[in-house]
Amino acid sequence: MAHRYSKKLLHQLRNDLDVAALIRDVLRLPYKIRDGVLRFECPCCQGSDCATNPRTNLARCFHCQRNFNPIDIVMVVQRCGFTDAVEFLRQRLRDPSSPRD
Repeated sequence: MAHRYSKKLLHQLRNDLDVAALIRDVLRLPYKIRDGVLRFECPCCQGSDCATNPRTNLARCFHCQRNFNPIDIVMVVQRCGFTDAVEFLRQRLRDPSSPRD
């Protein structure tokens, strides 16, 4: 059965869940803060030339040229499909204090 998600929910997941906090606190990717920017290890190429942009709420690997929004990065790190990534993030949107996996 195909899941359908509202545009409002998808917009919230992509824009209201801080991608830097997701990388740091939920997905627990190796990271460091440099020049006020969260830099992390790319889950695709393991390169260390990745950074988050708080203005756009996106992350980018400058080595493999991959861009990530919160849904994209969950799909890669958790090795899951779109529906599972949305459900994973929806739980956190509903209850930001929920236990981290």
